[in-house]
Amino acid sequence: MKNSEIYLYGAGGHAKVIADSTEGLGWRIKGIFDNNPPAKFLDNKYPLYLELNSIELDVNIPFVVGIGNNSIRKRLVESELVRKIFATIIDRTAIVSKYAKIEEGTVIMPSAILNIDVNVGKHCIINTNASIDHDCIIKDFVHISPNVSLAGNVVVGEETHIGIGATVIQGIKIGKNCTIGAGAVIIRDVPDGATVVGIPGRIIKNNK
Repeated sequence: MKNSEIYLYGAGGHAKVIADSTEGLGWRIKGIFDNNPPAKFLDNKYPLYLELNSIELDVNIPFVVGIGNNSIRKRLVESELVRKIFATIIDRTAIVSKYAKIEEGTVIMPSAILNIDVNVGKHCIINTNASIDHDCIIKDFVHISPNVSLAGNVVVGEETHIGIGATVIQGIKIGKNCTIGAGAVIIRDVPDGATVVGIPGRIIKNNK
């Protein structure tokens, strides 16, 4: 990205980590937007606004959505932020193969690892210390939580959330809108809309 400035939508804990990664890249945060802002955000070093129309936006400055919830992040991108441009943030401590493909709006957090031929869609979160091995496909609006391990050739469907510390063996296909519980071990394919917990993972709910 040629432009070294961003707008950040969101002012919660996830947004703070993005802001820290942004600073580490030497980029500047032009403004932060949140309709329910905290009393303090990074020592109030950046301007904080309640609404997008609070200021005249520079159309050449991209947005990053700092919201951890997949469905909220998707709604914002497809409504309030429609026709905006988006940046991709890759923390300077992340290890990303030169053969990996990462689409717009996605954030790669500290110490994450993405190996060769990984494909990550739009507006995803690859969180702290997550490990994604070769040839994995991560669809749009996915959240891969801290310390998740995906073996090679795993496919994760749109809007799925994989909880902290979960492990997925090679070749597994996880559907869209799934929830994988913290610490779960996934050894079988997961259908759309399923909630899976435990070792080995078992389906406890299916919203399909």
